Amino acid sequence: MPTYVTLVNLTEQSVKDVRDAPERLRAFEEAAKEVGGRLVGFYLVMGQFDYVVIIEAPDDQTAARLLLETMTQGSMRTQTLRAFPREEFEQIAHGLR
Repeated sequence: MPTYVTLVNLTEQSVKDVRDAPERLRAFEEAAKEVGGRLVGFYLVMGQFDYVVIIEAPDDQTAARLLLETMTQGSMRTQTLRAFPREEFEQIAHGLR
């Protein structure tokens, strides 16, 4: 299943409501399961971003829909990267001419 790494910046409102973040994360995890995906990892980070979220989803469209639905709550800004695990990277690299 494709893997996606999402870099998250909280909005001012979500910082005020940070005590509710664990419940929102559980709801996101359930939403991922409902569309056939899964939450692989979640990290609170220090630096340019506030969280790093790693998910698997059946395809790009499903991942985009899941993330867009989450963003409509207005609590975050995101950058999502399609991640290729080592095995896929090796297949891609071996396919180069």
